[in-house]
Amino acid sequence: MSASPTSRTPSAPPTPLTSPKTSRNDAERRGAVEAVGAATELLHAYDPHDTRFFASPTRTLLARGVRAEVPHGDAPLARRVAETLETQRRAGHPTPLVIGSVPFDRSAPAALAVPETVRTAPSPAADPLMALPAVPPPAAEWDVRPEPAPAGYAAAVAEAVRRMKDGEFGKVVLSRTLRLTSSRDLDLPALLDRLARRDPTGYTFAVPSGPGRTLLGASPELLVSKRGGRIVTNPLAGSTPRSADLAEDVRRAAALLESEKDLHEHAMVVDAIRDALAPYCRSLDVPERPTLVRTATMWHLSTTLRAEPADPSVSALELACALHPTPAVCGTPTDTARRVIGELEPFDRGAFTGMVGWGDADGDGEWVVTIRCAEAEPAARRLRLYAGAGVVEQSDPEAETAETGAKFRTFLQAVGVDQ
Repeated sequence: MSASPTSRTPSAPPTPLTSPKTSRNDAERRGAVEAVGAATELLHAYDPHDTRFFASPTRTLLARGVRAEVPHGDAPLARRVAETLETQRRAGHPTPLVIGSVPFDRSAPAALAVPETVRTAPSPAADPLMALPAVPPPAAEWDVRPEPAPAGYAAAVAEAVRRMKDGEFGKVVLSRTLRLTSSRDLDLPALLDRLARRDPTGYTFAVPSGPGRTLLGASPELLVSKRGGRIVTNPLAGSTPRSADLAEDVRRAAALLESEKDLHEHAMVVDAIRDALAPYCRSLDVPERPTLVRTATMWHLSTTLRAEPADPSVSALELACALHPTPAVCGTPTDTARRVIGELEPFDRGAFTGMVGWGDADGDGEWVVTIRCAEAEPAARRLRLYAGAGVVEQSDPEAETAETGAKFRTFLQAVGVDQ
């Protein structure tokens, strides 16, 4: 099995919490000590000027500096990344990796870089200090401008439903944005801290997305991961907002598991991912029915597919590129859905519904779907939030508008906007 990033550049050892003379197994003791405060330390070390942060259920990465950037070009992205990593390895970097984001539009430039150094830690979920509350957002005046307006978004959903009933396509994911401008300077480290503590079992990230821009988010959806001979993908499709009332929250979760509309939407995504992944796999396990996953604001239908690669040298990024964009963020047929998105969405998605993560020279990596995210422009004190919903023939425009509103809550609560 190839080495994982957790073995690359260890963080400074924390103060031991138990004596070496303890009767506990030494390996278990070291693991417990390493977990306490390790992820929190890297989270607090995030600096938007020269670091990149990525945390998942398996690890936490803090990358500093830029040793090389992956060039834009006509060659496939996975090949350009592999060539960049091989160049760095030949130049003396023993364990190079890339970290960053890939946009929704596959032809647009990716924002991927080989950092100078990488510090690692276990997952935030393994760090008890992550349970401590985050500092609440400061009081600020926010100018909130939707694009399109909710009524315009509902009209776009209705138009998509009409075209589906005419047989033009099977599903499309339509999105909308909120433009937030603050009366105060943006504190990106504090915002990232609130996102990470809100859901330490998810995927939290903060990476540059362009000159003067930073992509931040807390995605629940793994596009694909590969570690040695193990491939995992976890598509989410079919959602409902959470409720603060426990009984109502349970009722909504149970209803989602039985929703014909949502089960149909989910099955379309799983079938597409299975078909795209199968040519790369020696074995592929696809559960018959979805389960539920929850975030602080949403319930989602979830299916975890596990596979073994037919060719051990295939990289996580190559697999991710074969899957991207999935019907969970685009629709089906893919080319038709992408065209409909261009016709009905009045903005460029940029990094939203792309992918974000890391990959190393051995082909291991984790790539997640870039949702529950925002792009920050600190110089303008501006955030642009994104949310989308899968639209199928049975979709109700008002319900899909409400779903996107619920998905905005992840970021709105993190910045202290009550809407």
